Amino acid sequence: MKKVSAIILCAFTLSACEQGSNEGFGTFLGMLGGAVVGSAIAGDGASSDGKAFAMMTGAVVGAAVGNNIGKKLDEADRMKMYQAQQVAFENYPSGQVSTWYNPDSGNSGSYTPSPAVQNDNGQYCREYQQTVTIGGEVQEAYGKACRQPDGNWKIVNDRI
Repeated sequence: MKKVSAIILCAFTLSACEQGSNEGFGTFLGMLGGAVVGSAIAGDGASSDGKAFAMMTGAVVGAAVGNNIGKKLDEADRMKMYQAQQVAFENYPSGQVSTWYNPDSGNSGSYTPSPAVQNDNGQYCREYQQTVTIGGEVQEAYGKACRQPDGNWKIVNDRI
């Protein structure tokens, strides 16, 4: 089951890269977020097959949602989203919301970081909640970001 899950996740990752930049970006982030949510739902007590199935299902659903969001976000939206993300992870205390808004597209969103924790590699990481509003429709996601050596924060998924 693990090999099948890995193959499917790799196929989604490659297909995300082949799509247009917005769709690929959304598909990839949705896939990662979906896998994290699937893993969390399965819990630590689940069998390895059960956890792999939950991650794979989460990745498929997340990729579909992310692709749909990515189709509707332009480059300016992504830049504003990235800036809000970096500010939230670097400067905001746990629970404080960092928002973004693009007046040209009307799209908006937010990041709400959790407390920073140091991982086994010495990196500081923060889990977060994210919203993206496109055409009045709100999508929610959860994820994890770690501070890189250059000082930027990068969305990661160490549960796959």
